[in-house]
Amino acid sequence: MSLLSVAKDVCAAVGVAYPTSVFSGISDSRTMQEMLAVANEIAQRVAYDTRDWTRLRAVANHVGDGAVVPPATVMTGTTAFTLPANYKRMLLTSNVWRTNYSHSPMKFISDTDEWLNRRARNSEDGGGEWTLLGGQIHTYPILPAGHTIYYAYVDKNCIELRAPNGAYNGPGDTFLSDTDTYALDERLLKLGMIWEWKSRHGSPYAEDMGTYTDAIMNSMGRDQPAPIIYGRGSHTGADPWPS
Repeated sequence: MSLLSVAKDVCAAVGVAYPTSVFSGISDSRTMQEMLAVANEIAQRVAYDTRDWTRLRAVANHVGDGAVVPPATVMTGTTAFTLPANYKRMLLTSNVWRTNYSHSPMKFISDTDEWLNRRARNSEDGGGEWTLLGGQIHTYPILPAGHTIYYAYVDKNCIELRAPNGAYNGPGDTFLSDTDTYALDERLLKLGMIWEWKSRHGSPYAEDMGTYTDAIMNSMGRDQPAPIIYGRGSHTGADPWPS
């Protein structure tokens, strides 16, 4: 469903004029200016503020180049790697792992001052450490050449940019044309826009917000594998679950 299709449904629900386009003549249309602002706000709110949707999860890898070059006896190499261009944030449960020590994840140092102090003291956790600074992920100790650190993160691009004929033009983080589509469930976008629009215009919106909340909770519950329940299977001996 395109942005224009979603906007038409929203307009029908909130009682404003049915649009033929969101973007055409938007500079002279206060209604479509607000519609676009609401669409972008709800799109990002659903994508990033509710859960780590599997559709937007991605994995980054950074390869080390550390080496000891004689006559030196200390390894030198890269300790800071630029975050991916589509990086939004870490998953809520993200860890950073390294291939040369896979027994446990690296330790996250959240406080920058503590990170600097530990580097000054040449102190480290046995499994390695990492932090985020200046759009980069910093790791210690130096990752040897050929070894990799990897971690999961949330993709910042929740919009699928589309050409007028519907052809995919790449990812984006805001709507740029009528034909663009939402990477997640368009119904969540529509329901969120309806109650947000009514809220901004002083209309009763409690029921609409409740409908949206029910829908997003349902989607969140389905956005993960169902638990595997072990029942009867091939086995020897007495049946542990007699009829």
